[in-house]
Amino acid sequence: MRSNKDVEAYLLRMEKPWSEADPSTYVVPIENVPLAIKLAPPLVFARVEIGDAPKQGREAIFEYLLRLNATALVHGAYGLDGDRIVLSAALEMENLDYNEIEAVIAEFELAIGQQVPKIRALAGDNQA
Repeated sequence: MRSNKDVEAYLLRMEKPWSEADPSTYVVPIENVPLAIKLAPPLVFARVEIGDAPKQGREAIFEYLLRLNATALVHGAYGLDGDRIVLSAALEMENLDYNEIEAVIAEFELAIGQQVPKIRALAGDNQA
């Protein structure tokens, strides 16, 4: 079974800056967006909050998110947490290795750089 020390070692090996939000949660900034990595045995969760889902015209953004889930993401998926759009992934802690966590972080970096601007535009947020 992997531990916090393994995750810390993986982040150091990737040369990713990180901080601890609490003893089981690491925050890795990706393009000024905080990626939370939470150890909750038997799983490790990765999560980024994208922004608020629009109140109106939701169909277009939800269709876009579903299409991204099916065609552009391997490890993670977009979803809703309340009225917030999130990108999340779950990995089994028992078998967690460097390549797995590196792949999730790389996919999240790509999504934040390439997909999130369009998601925010569809949501009516011009901060993208």
